[in-house]
Amino acid sequence: MPIDLDLLFTWGAIAKEYKKNEVVFYEDEMANYYYQVIEGCVRMFNSNDDGKEFTQGYFVEKQSFGEPPLFINEKYPATAVAFQDCKIIKLSKDKFLKILEEYPSIQKYFLDLIAQRIHNKAKTSKDIINQKPEFRILAFLNTHKKGNGKTKQLVPFTRQEIANFTGLRVETVIRAFTKMKDEKKIDIINHKIYF
Repeated sequence: MPIDLDLLFTWGAIAKEYKKNEVVFYEDEMANYYYQVIEGCVRMFNSNDDGKEFTQGYFVEKQSFGEPPLFINEKYPATAVAFQDCKIIKLSKDKFLKILEEYPSIQKYFLDLIAQRIHNKAKTSKDIINQKPEFRILAFLNTHKKGNGKTKQLVPFTRQEIANFTGLRVETVIRAFTKMKDEKKIDIINHKIYF
């Protein structure tokens, strides 16, 4: 249940368009706005001094991102960038917090959302400390698989994106996929991965 767009606009939100790879906000920038995706996709990530990236998450239509630091007067812990051309709602922190005060159902939604994200981060951390690449990759694929899981589906992520999510090198992901294909855990058809 994202916040209704009409409600956001009533409270002074603006819609802004971002081109692919345009930065929405930078890591360590003070959190001053609530963001909600209208269309497109946003990627949040961290990078180290060597330029290696770790993807924290992707956010698509009707999803919000970057809220936790709004509640505790902190800086953003990751950079958010348009993964594809997108349109995003932007509302000032003060007005966002007033909406939460005035609408308990929206406040409850965000409490549930933050709890779910903390739970997912804990599961992801557990998966990352496992040193076996195949385990990390399978955990990631299971987390992002849609539907009942009985039929193999096209994995909508590139090998590089999977490496960024799992903290592995892309070469390691490629080798792991070859091994997983031999073990019949995945199919690779025309360079596309099915799980």
